[in-house]
Amino acid sequence: MNWEVVIGLETHTQLSTRSKIFSGASTAFGAEPNSQTAPVDLALPGALPVLNRGAVERAIRFGLAIGATVAPLSIFARKNYFYPDLPKGYQISQYELPVVQGGRVSFVVEQAGGAVTKTIRLTRAHLEEDAGKSLHEDFVGLHGEKSSGIDLNRAGTPLLEIVTEPELRSSAEAVAYAKALHGLVTWLGICDGNMQEGSFRCDANVSVRPLGETRLGTRCEIKNLNSFRFMQQAIDYEVERQTALIEDGGTVIQQTLLFDPDRGAHGETRPMRSKEDAHDYRYFPDPDLPPLVIAPEWIERVRAAMPELPAAMRERLTTDHGLSAYDAQTLTATKDVAAYFDAVVALLGAGHAKQAANWIMGDVSAAVNERGGDWSSPPIDATTLAALIDRVAGGRINAKQARTLFTELASGGVASPSSANPRAGGFEARLVDLDALIAERGLEQISDSGALEAAIDDILARSPAQLADYRAGKDKLFGYFVGQAMKATGGKADPQQLNALLKGRLAG
Repeated sequence: MNWEVVIGLETHTQLSTRSKIFSGASTAFGAEPNSQTAPVDLALPGALPVLNRGAVERAIRFGLAIGATVAPLSIFARKNYFYPDLPKGYQISQYELPVVQGGRVSFVVEQAGGAVTKTIRLTRAHLEEDAGKSLHEDFVGLHGEKSSGIDLNRAGTPLLEIVTEPELRSSAEAVAYAKALHGLVTWLGICDGNMQEGSFRCDANVSVRPLGETRLGTRCEIKNLNSFRFMQQAIDYEVERQTALIEDGGTVIQQTLLFDPDRGAHGETRPMRSKEDAHDYRYFPDPDLPPLVIAPEWIERVRAAMPELPAAMRERLTTDHGLSAYDAQTLTATKDVAAYFDAVVALLGAGHAKQAANWIMGDVSAAVNERGGDWSSPPIDATTLAALIDRVAGGRINAKQARTLFTELASGGVASPSSANPRAGGFEARLVDLDALIAERGLEQISDSGALEAAIDDILARSPAQLADYRAGKDKLFGYFVGQAMKATGGKADPQQLNALLKGRLAG
C-alpha cells in the first residue's frame, strides 16, 4: 500500500526579552541552578503575574511578518497538568483566543525535480511560559546518592509557540520549514535561535494514512527536537514504525514520544506517556491576568520599525539581480548572510550580484563553517571580498588565483597592514592593499597576447604527436594543451584569452 505522511510542527521559540514573561527574573542562560527565580516563578502564595510588554511586541512582530491576524483581544488561560518542575501545577498559556491567528511561511525544499517553493499555513502562535527543567542523568545528591534535581531558572521564560496546519508531507519538508522559521525569528530579532540552549525546539506530530484518504491518521508527538538532523531522523523513523505497524495488522496508539539518537543505526523514538487532548488540560481563563488588548496604534508602531523581511528580500534578489529562487533562499537564510551579500553588491554594483552570490555560497560559506558557522564575524570583510571579485572581473587575476588569495586572507596569513577605509554596508573595512599583495605574490594574470602566443608555440613544438592527433579529430586533447599552457605560465594565463589563442593555433 502507498502511504501519505502527514506532519504538523509545534515550535517553542524563546523570546529575546531580558526578563521572564510574568516576573522580573533574568532569562540569561547558564546561571547557577535556581538562581534566577522570582516569587511568581516559584508559585509562592500571593504572588501575582505581570505581563512582559516586550514579549507581546515580539509576538506582534512575528504576526506581521507572516501576514497573520494580530488579535485585538486575547486571553491567557491556565493549562493544568503536573510536572515536578512546574511548581504552580499549571502553565499560563493561551488557548481559545491566541495573540497571533493564521499566517503563512514559505520555504524552498529540494525534491527529485529540483528546488520547489512551498507555503505552509499556520494555525496560531500563542504566548506562554516555559516550565523548569528536571535533571536526571549523572545527577548526584548532597550525600553522593544518585538523584534527580529541579532547576527552575527556565520556569517563566517567555515562549511563542508556533503551530502549523498538518500540511507537511515529508521529513525533508519539515526540516526545510523549520530552517525557514528559524531564519525568520532570528532575522526579526525575537529569538536568538540557539538550539543547543533550548531557545528553538520543535515537537513533531506525525501520522500516516493511505494515499488518497482525507481523514487524518492517529498521530504521535515527538517532543523537544533541538536539531534539524535529529528532526529528520526522528520523523523518518516514526513514519517507518507506523507504516510497518499498520501493515502488520497493528494499531497506532496516540502517545508522546522522545527521540533517542543513540539507539539503533539512526536513532529511535520511544514512548514517554500517553498523548493528551486539549480537554485533558482543563483550560480556563487565568483569573490573575486581564485580557490582553492590543490597540491598532501599537501594531502600527511595531510595523513601522520592522526590517525588510526575508520574503521581500528574496523577491528583490530574483527580480532586481536575476538570482535563482535557490540562491535567494540561501542568501536570506540569516540576516547576517543577507547583510554581507548586500554590502558586497553595494560596492560592486548589481551587475556582479551572481559572482558575489557564488563566492558567498561557496568559499566564504565553507570558511565560515570551518570557524563554527558564525556569520556575524566573516573570515574576510565585505570590502575585501568585493575587491577580490573586482580584480577577477577586471582581468587582474583569474578565479584560481583569487581563491589562493582568499584562502590566505581568510586564514589570517597576510601580514600587510590594513589601510584605512570608510565603513561600507555596515561592515568595517579592513582591506589590505590587494594590488600590492597580488604583485608581491606574483599572481598577476598574464594577458599579453605576445607572451601567451610564445608559450603556445613552444608547447606545440614539443607536442607534435598530440598536435597531429588533435587535428585528426581527437578534440579532447584540447584540455591537454590548456593544461600545458597553464603549467608553462604558472597558472597565470588569462583563461579566456588563452583558449581563444590556442584554438586559433591548433586550427593551423
